[in-house]
Amino acid sequence: MGSKRAQPRDRRASAGSGAGRSGRTRERPLSRKRIFIYAQHLLGIGHLRRAVTLARAMVAAGLDVTIASGGFDVPGLSLAGARWIQLPPVGALDERFKVLVDAQGHPIDDAWRAHRSKALLAAWRAADPHLILLELFPFGRRQMRFEILPWLEQARAASRRPVIVSSVRDVLGGGQRDPSRQDEMLASFERHFDHVLVHGDPRWLRFDRTFRHAAALGERLHYTGYVVDRDEQTQAVANAGLGEVVVSAGGGAVGASLLETAIRCRPRTLLAARTWRVLAGVNVAPASWSQLQALAADLGEGHVIVERSRDDFRRLLKNSSLSISQAGYNTLMEILDAGARAVVVPFAGGAETEQTLRTRMLVESGRVESVDETSLTPDTLAAAVDRAASRERPPRGGVDLEGARRSAELIAGWAQRVAE
Repeated sequence: MGSKRAQPRDRRASAGSGAGRSGRTRERPLSRKRIFIYAQHLLGIGHLRRAVTLARAMVAAGLDVTIASGGFDVPGLSLAGARWIQLPPVGALDERFKVLVDAQGHPIDDAWRAHRSKALLAAWRAADPHLILLELFPFGRRQMRFEILPWLEQARAASRRPVIVSSVRDVLGGGQRDPSRQDEMLASFERHFDHVLVHGDPRWLRFDRTFRHAAALGERLHYTGYVVDRDEQTQAVANAGLGEVVVSAGGGAVGASLLETAIRCRPRTLLAARTWRVLAGVNVAPASWSQLQALAADLGEGHVIVERSRDDFRRLLKNSSLSISQAGYNTLMEILDAGARAVVVPFAGGAETEQTLRTRMLVESGRVESVDETSLTPDTLAAAVDRAASRERPPRGGVDLEGARRSAELIAGWAQRVAE
């Protein structure tokens, strides 16, 4: 999988404990409306990062927020007052998402599923929320139906039924576009959900582009705008990364080949004399990390810096000469928000095509240059770098990037209508 997995923990202590990332337990204020976020990342960390960004916006809106995370540990998340519940973690073995493994790398079995489902129910009951927000489901995370569906049945039957909301990106992944799968999504939504937040801009990309039943959702579908992480965890140095080429691949679970190709292509580009800062990601495999460091030493000529991650990534983008990255939702929105020149290489592994569709829209609007993953070589990447470097720097934005704030406003309004 190539991810940095959590160390085994005492699951009885981690699930439903109410402890934050710092390990300190916060009392739950009964005067504020309570929100329970279910987030399950399986390979990359983008889904979790977006859920945490939404949680911070909700806290800023005066809501009491609990995040139940079902994936492997991701260091460095800024919760800004949200409560963190670590469920027994699970992740995908590889980009096909067919096999799920626990923290020890073992395929999960029915006993594990029963334990995990019990932990989720305990966390939900302890939070006693007015509103439940599920990241992606029922439009994805089909592998987790074993715990989600029984939980939602109990939530719907509760004496004080919470509002149940789905949170989804603008584009569904390729493996989720099968007609029978989409029929199943609609049926699950109709049975369990009140609203769906689509974190996109319909002027740019409509949900019906990849979900054929979007019209059936009617007024329950709410476009929020794109969600951008604008949190500065550190006091960013104003000129950090000034004039650099920033190379990144999200959390690093996939994308090592892009980082290696970028190092190899540098001498062939117009920006060869610039500093190239390669951010490998918190989940980069140890072997890939060593390979990147060796390549930088052998081919970098003093111009290549390899790091795992940076808290001031947004500042680096704003100050960069160019960004080279995959085309994940979070990274693309940060590129647009920064107004950075960019070359993107959409991840197309397994059945995923959502990065390709989003990239196509940006290329057609003249915002980025792109290289198909299947044709990625030092030469093709160098040519794209030179094309992008020769352009004027694009203006910031261009699409609605207020998704976090607008989502929090909608959620606060819905939760307020639920009586104590």
